[in-house]
Amino acid sequence: MSRGFVKEDDAQTPPIVPPRAALPPGSPNYVTANGLVQLRHELTELEAERTHAEADHTNDTDRTHRLSLLNGRLALLTERLASARLVDPTTQPAKEVRFGATLILRTLRGGKVGTERRFTIVGVDEADVAAGKVSFVAPLARAVAGAQLGSEVTLHLGPHEEVVQVTAITYA
Repeated sequence: MSRGFVKEDDAQTPPIVPPRAALPPGSPNYVTANGLVQLRHELTELEAERTHAEADHTNDTDRTHRLSLLNGRLALLTERLASARLVDPTTQPAKEVRFGATLILRTLRGGKVGTERRFTIVGVDEADVAAGKVSFVAPLARAVAGAQLGSEVTLHLGPHEEVVQVTAITYA
């Protein structure tokens, strides 16, 4: 058949499936109980969206493209769920910063002295800096991991260093 009889839309490029949050190779996929619930909820939503897309036959080209994208996202999510390792916060040492800890850091030197930062160390898929949730693989979380209550930690914030004190550690 001549190219003159082929619609341009028929030669659609395959969809680009956005990657999930980065998890360093060989790193376990730790999740909090809330993070696991969020992943399962996302799976339910994607499966419902795929079911709806499968039933929609108004435009087969768009349907095929949408289904390819949804199947790619589902594959990545299923892989992430399969590798999830739930961490029980009650098993963490109460006075040491570990996965699942909510902590408060107070600036002692190198920044605005007395400023407090509060955040929780969570899994990569649950991280949301605006909500005070920092991924356990983030430089900030790595810098404070293992710190004891009351200890001082040096943070490397771009070209600046800041010394902070761990003033509170809680596990929920």
